[in-house]
Amino acid sequence: MESFKQNAKFNDIEPMDNKRMLVLSLGTGIASMDAPKYDAVTANNWGMLDGIFLNGNTPLLDACGQASSDVVDFRVSALFRTSRCKENYLRIQDDWLTGAASTADIATEENLQKLVGIGNELLKKPVSKLNFETGRLEEDEGLTNEEALAKFAIGLHEQRCFRLSA
Repeated sequence: MESFKQNAKFNDIEPMDNKRMLVLSLGTGIASMDAPKYDAVTANNWGMLDGIFLNGNTPLLDACGQASSDVVDFRVSALFRTSRCKENYLRIQDDWLTGAASTADIATEENLQKLVGIGNELLKKPVSKLNFETGRLEEDEGLTNEEALAKFAIGLHEQRCFRLSA
């Protein structure tokens, strides 16, 4: 099998310059990981449909959605860190939601107002970075999410001006 580098179809493609990219990733929030909803012992006793729908929850969909989000954050974060431009990637995600706030399909007026409040509180919290060893978000010393967003917006504006002048 021909390798990617040796394939003539890809000879004109230049590698990405991550230093020229700015990536803002806004999460919708996830349930607190301190109290797992499911564990292996419990899941071992589930019936055939319990993984799909159990007590008003959707265990397999929850696990797949969370895994997908985590893998993307891990890969993108690693890409920017190894390219020595980690400041070009900003992920804002609250991983301490509980109750109705942690469920994406409860669109009551009360829950939506609660989510607005959570978003406003999240802006005041320190920026979180992914710890590659634990897989958890940890507070990063320095900027709040609000300050990081403002700094990011300035970077976007500078990039736009640079590209328009070229």
